[in-house]
Amino acid sequence: MVKVNIEGGYYLFKLNDILEKREISKNKLMRETNTDFKVIQRMITGELTKLDIIVLARICNFLNCHISDIIEYYPTLMEDLEEVK
Repeated sequence: MVKVNIEGGYYLFKLNDILEKREISKNKLMRETNTDFKVIQRMITGELTKLDIIVLARICNFLNCHISDIIEYYPTLMEDLEEVK
């Protein structure tokens, strides 16, 4: 899991965790979803500048999962509330 801080919150990128758990290679994901290897690598490392919902849908369909299984966003406010508990 990779945490990427941005203004106002952070993203958790979890694609690599799913691939490792299911023993699916990046190359297989690339071939089966017709997605460029660089795009998959960026989704793993969190180095995205924008999200392509069509690519996300293809990956979710192939992995039979939800978008939140791959990427989650938490506003800073949520993190502050968790610290209060």
